[in-house]
Amino acid sequence: MQPNSIEASAPVVTTAPPELSIGEILSILWRRRWIVLAITLAGGVAALTTALLLPKKYEAEVLLAPAAQQSGSGLGALGGMASRLGGLASLAGISLSIGTDNTAEAIATLQSDALTQRYIEENDLLPILFSRRWDAERQQWKTKKIPTPWRGNEYFKKKVRRVTEDTRTGLVTLSITWTDPELAARWANDLVALANNHLRSKAIEEARRAIAYLGEQAEKTSVVEVRNAIYSLMKSEIEREMLARGREEYALKVVDPAIPPERHTSPSRPLWLIGGLFVGFVLAAFVAIVRERR
Repeated sequence: MQPNSIEASAPVVTTAPPELSIGEILSILWRRRWIVLAITLAGGVAALTTALLLPKKYEAEVLLAPAAQQSGSGLGALGGMASRLGGLASLAGISLSIGTDNTAEAIATLQSDALTQRYIEENDLLPILFSRRWDAERQQWKTKKIPTPWRGNEYFKKKVRRVTEDTRTGLVTLSITWTDPELAARWANDLVALANNHLRSKAIEEARRAIAYLGEQAEKTSVVEVRNAIYSLMKSEIEREMLARGREEYALKVVDPAIPPERHTSPSRPLWLIGGLFVGFVLAAFVAIVRERR
């Protein structure tokens, strides 16, 4: 018998390419500086061209000071009576307010989905918000999936409207960002007026209901002190209604109204150029190192 010949195959050893030091990388970039320069400039030109082609957006701002709503003076001694009547009033769905600050409610109303959607519907803003889907010549939508007011509201609060509050000063800023500066300023001022009108109407309705409720409670009691306290509360609610009817800027006082801006806020061409040059340089360095290793 002849012994079988066994061929032992030698193991294949793969070595990773050595790591490059900073000096070696700089040396590679210098040797291939023209490639690096060309790719870097190409990235900057591409980014700047993109910034020039993108539509300009303008930001209009309204500076607001929330107005604290006071329901009258001299009601400190009536706190206990207001608390007892307030418990009964809450069961009837009536709010008795004594010296309350409605700042949080005013800011929430300014961002209200219901009011924003109503404003979009009343002013027919869907063709403007979704102009790419709208055929202006035929006055009809280009696609079968027609945007709804709900979609318009979602787009509006994510891309168009921004509300910020300065906790130090208490001032509120409503910002509207859009491609048309005239529309941006108009929308900002209109939303503030809409929020004020809504809160004013709500305050008038609540005051009316409170006055009617307090009048019923006054007729049910024969205690003079209680009736006097109820009449004092009724006086405060009457003052509240008069304040709501007589003040146009009921909850949000306009410190600085929005005006059409002349300078666009985005796209920022210098930032786009710097970003393009940076991305181009990184890509150029990668290409130079890969070609050097090959």
